[in-house]
Amino acid sequence: MKKSYLVLVILFLVLLIDQASKIWVKTHMEYGEQFAIFGLSWANIHFVENEGMAFGMKLGGDYGKLALSLFRIVAVGFLAYLIINMIKERKSDFVLVCFTLILAGALGNIIDSAFYGMIFTETPYHSGGVATMFPPGGGYAPFLHGKVVDMLYFPLTEGEFPSWVPFVGGDHFLFFRPVFNIADTAITTGVLLLLLFRRQIFH
Repeated sequence: MKKSYLVLVILFLVLLIDQASKIWVKTHMEYGEQFAIFGLSWANIHFVENEGMAFGMKLGGDYGKLALSLFRIVAVGFLAYLIINMIKERKSDFVLVCFTLILAGALGNIIDSAFYGMIFTETPYHSGGVATMFPPGGGYAPFLHGKVVDMLYFPLTEGEFPSWVPFVGGDHFLFFRPVFNIADTAITTGVLLLLLFRRQIFH
Protein backbone atom coordinates (compact mmCIF):
# COMPACT_ATOMS: atom_id res chain seq x y z
CA MET A 1 0.00 0.00 0.00
CA LYS A 2 1.28 3.47 -0.86
CA LYS A 3 2.04 5.62 2.15
CA SER A 4 -0.53 8.22 1.14
CA TYR A 5 -3.21 5.51 0.86
CA LEU A 6 -2.26 4.19 4.29
CA VAL A 7 -2.77 7.65 5.79
CA LEU A 8 -6.12 8.11 4.03
CA VAL A 9 -7.42 4.68 5.08
CA ILE A 10 -6.56 5.30 8.75
CA LEU A 11 -8.11 8.77 8.65
CA PHE A 12 -11.29 7.44 7.05
CA LEU A 13 -11.70 4.47 9.42
CA VAL A 14 -11.06 6.44 12.62
CA LEU A 15 -13.37 9.27 11.58
CA LEU A 16 -16.07 6.85 10.44
CA ILE A 17 -16.08 4.89 13.72
CA ASP A 18 -15.74 8.04 15.83
CA GLN A 19 -18.52 10.01 14.16
CA ALA A 20 -20.87 7.04 13.75
CA SER A 21 -20.59 6.21 17.47
CA LYS A 22 -21.10 9.84 18.51
CA ILE A 23 -24.10 10.40 16.25
CA TRP A 24 -25.74 7.16 17.42
CA VAL A 25 -25.23 8.02 21.10
CA LYS A 26 -26.36 11.62 20.62
CA THR A 27 -29.58 10.61 18.85
CA HIS A 28 -30.43 7.45 20.84
CA MET A 29 -29.38 8.07 24.45
CA GLU A 30 -30.42 10.55 27.13
CA TYR A 31 -27.73 12.55 28.87
CA GLY A 32 -26.17 10.41 31.60
CA GLU A 33 -27.77 7.19 30.32
CA GLN A 34 -25.53 4.14 30.55
CA PHE A 35 -25.43 0.48 29.56
CA ALA A 36 -22.82 -2.24 29.94
CA ILE A 37 -20.71 -3.43 27.02
CA PHE A 38 -21.17 -7.21 26.60
CA GLY A 39 -22.52 -7.32 30.17
CA LEU A 40 -19.19 -6.28 31.71
CA SER A 41 -19.41 -4.24 34.91
CA TRP A 42 -16.22 -2.33 34.13
CA ALA A 43 -16.95 -1.45 30.47
CA ASN A 44 -19.81 0.92 29.74
CA ILE A 45 -21.34 3.24 27.18
CA HIS A 46 -22.13 6.33 29.25
CA PHE A 47 -23.32 9.44 27.41
CA VAL A 48 -21.90 12.79 28.50
CA GLU A 49 -20.77 15.92 26.68
CA ASN A 50 -17.92 18.29 27.41
CA GLU A 51 -16.99 21.75 26.24
CA GLY A 52 -13.27 21.29 26.66
CA MET A 53 -10.38 18.99 26.04
CA ALA A 54 -9.89 15.23 25.89
CA PHE A 55 -11.23 13.04 28.72
CA GLY A 56 -13.65 15.75 29.88
CA MET A 57 -11.09 18.37 30.91
CA LYS A 58 -12.30 21.94 30.45
CA LEU A 59 -11.09 25.37 29.40
CA GLY A 60 -13.58 27.83 30.87
CA GLY A 61 -16.07 30.12 29.19
CA ASP A 62 -17.05 30.91 25.61
CA TYR A 63 -13.69 32.52 24.88
CA GLY A 64 -11.88 29.48 26.26
CA LYS A 65 -14.03 27.22 24.10
CA LEU A 66 -13.32 29.33 21.00
CA ALA A 67 -9.58 29.46 21.78
CA LEU A 68 -9.49 25.68 22.19
CA SER A 69 -11.32 25.11 18.90
CA LEU A 70 -8.96 27.46 17.04
CA PHE A 71 -5.94 25.81 18.65
CA ARG A 72 -7.19 22.42 17.49
CA ILE A 73 -7.54 23.69 13.92
CA VAL A 74 -3.99 25.09 13.95
CA ALA A 75 -2.66 21.84 15.46
CA VAL A 76 -4.44 19.78 12.78
CA GLY A 77 -2.95 21.95 10.04
CA PHE A 78 0.52 21.49 11.52
CA LEU A 79 0.06 17.72 11.84
CA ALA A 80 -1.16 17.49 8.24
CA TYR A 81 1.91 19.45 7.12
CA LEU A 82 4.20 17.08 9.05
CA ILE A 83 2.52 13.99 7.62
CA ILE A 84 2.76 15.28 4.04
CA ASN A 85 6.50 15.86 4.54
CA MET A 86 6.89 12.41 6.10
CA ILE A 87 5.27 10.84 3.05
CA LYS A 88 7.62 12.77 0.76
CA GLU A 89 10.63 11.73 2.87
CA ARG A 90 9.37 8.13 2.90
CA LYS A 91 9.34 7.79 6.66
CA SER A 92 8.43 4.39 8.07
CA ASP A 93 4.82 3.23 7.99
CA PHE A 94 4.87 2.92 11.78
CA VAL A 95 5.67 6.62 12.25
CA LEU A 96 2.99 7.57 9.73
CA VAL A 97 0.43 5.42 11.54
CA CYS A 98 1.23 7.09 14.87
CA PHE A 99 0.96 10.64 13.56
CA THR A 100 -2.13 9.81 11.48
CA LEU A 101 -3.92 8.40 14.54
CA ILE A 102 -3.23 11.68 16.35
CA LEU A 103 -4.43 13.69 13.36
CA ALA A 104 -7.59 11.59 12.96
CA GLY A 105 -8.44 11.93 16.65
CA ALA A 106 -7.93 15.68 16.58
CA LEU A 107 -10.13 15.96 13.47
CA GLY A 108 -12.84 13.85 15.11
CA ASN A 109 -13.13 16.21 18.07
CA ILE A 110 -12.89 19.29 15.86
CA ILE A 111 -15.96 18.09 13.94
CA ASP A 112 -17.90 18.00 17.22
CA SER A 113 -16.72 21.46 18.28
CA ALA A 114 -17.21 23.05 14.87
CA PHE A 115 -20.48 21.53 13.68
CA TYR A 116 -22.44 19.66 16.37
CA GLY A 117 -23.85 22.89 17.79
CA MET A 118 -25.19 23.73 14.34
CA ILE A 119 -26.67 20.34 13.39
CA PHE A 120 -28.11 19.05 16.69
CA THR A 121 -30.63 20.29 19.22
CA GLU A 122 -29.44 20.59 22.81
CA THR A 123 -29.51 17.30 24.73
CA PRO A 124 -31.75 17.86 27.78
CA TYR A 125 -29.70 17.44 30.96
CA HIS A 126 -32.46 16.84 33.50
CA SER A 127 -35.78 16.50 31.69
CA GLY A 128 -34.83 13.48 29.58
CA GLY A 129 -35.08 13.01 25.85
CA VAL A 130 -32.57 12.75 23.03
CA ALA A 131 -31.17 15.26 20.56
CA THR A 132 -32.52 15.74 17.06
CA MET A 133 -30.16 15.87 14.09
CA PHE A 134 -30.72 18.64 11.51
CA PRO A 135 -33.64 20.27 13.38
CA PRO A 136 -35.81 22.70 11.36
CA GLY A 137 -35.12 25.53 13.82
CA GLY A 138 -31.36 25.12 13.78
CA GLY A 139 -28.91 23.82 16.36
CA TYR A 140 -28.02 24.80 19.90
CA ALA A 141 -24.78 26.75 19.30
CA PRO A 142 -22.90 28.66 16.59
CA PHE A 143 -19.90 27.47 14.59
CA LEU A 144 -16.93 26.34 16.77
CA HIS A 145 -19.04 26.30 19.95
CA GLY A 146 -20.38 22.74 19.84
CA LYS A 147 -19.89 20.18 22.61
CA VAL A 148 -17.77 17.05 22.26
CA VAL A 149 -19.65 13.77 22.71
CA ASP A 150 -18.06 11.20 25.05
CA MET A 151 -19.32 7.71 25.76
CA LEU A 152 -16.57 5.21 26.69
CA TYR A 153 -16.42 4.65 30.45
CA PHE A 154 -14.27 2.05 32.22
CA PRO A 155 -14.76 2.49 35.99
CA LEU A 156 -12.33 -0.21 37.12
CA THR A 157 -12.38 -0.95 40.85
CA GLU A 158 -10.24 -3.22 43.00
CA GLY A 159 -12.61 -6.09 42.32
CA GLU A 160 -11.57 -6.15 38.66
CA PHE A 161 -7.83 -6.27 39.43
CA PRO A 162 -5.77 -9.36 40.40
CA SER A 163 -4.84 -9.41 44.09
CA TRP A 164 -1.15 -8.86 43.26
CA VAL A 165 -1.74 -5.44 41.65
CA PRO A 166 -0.34 -2.80 44.07
CA PHE A 167 -1.63 0.70 44.93
CA VAL A 168 -5.26 0.02 44.12
CA GLY A 169 -7.61 1.20 46.85
CA GLY A 170 -10.74 -0.28 48.37
CA ASP A 171 -13.75 -1.84 46.73
CA HIS A 172 -15.19 1.54 45.75
CA PHE A 173 -11.97 3.04 44.44
CA LEU A 174 -12.37 4.12 40.83
CA PHE A 175 -9.12 3.46 39.01
CA PHE A 176 -10.12 5.33 35.87
CA ARG A 177 -12.79 8.02 36.03
CA PRO A 178 -12.77 9.88 32.68
CA VAL A 179 -15.39 9.31 30.00
CA PHE A 180 -13.88 9.57 26.53
CA ASN A 181 -14.47 8.77 22.86
CA ILE A 182 -12.87 7.04 19.87
CA ALA A 183 -11.07 10.24 18.84
CA ASP A 184 -9.46 10.52 22.29
CA THR A 185 -8.45 6.86 22.03
CA ALA A 186 -6.78 7.42 18.64
CA ILE A 187 -4.82 10.43 19.95
CA THR A 188 -3.72 8.59 23.09
CA THR A 189 -2.72 5.47 21.14
CA GLY A 190 -0.64 7.49 18.68
CA VAL A 191 1.13 9.43 21.43
CA LEU A 192 1.82 6.35 23.56
CA LEU A 193 3.27 4.44 20.60
CA LEU A 194 5.57 7.36 19.80
CA LEU A 195 6.73 7.53 23.42
CA LEU A 196 7.20 3.77 23.81
CA PHE A 197 9.20 3.40 20.60
CA ARG A 198 10.85 6.84 20.48
CA ARG A 199 14.39 5.42 20.52
CA GLN A 200 13.75 3.22 17.51
CA ILE A 201 11.87 6.01 15.69
CA PHE A 202 14.11 8.99 16.40
CA HIS A 203 17.52 7.28 16.54
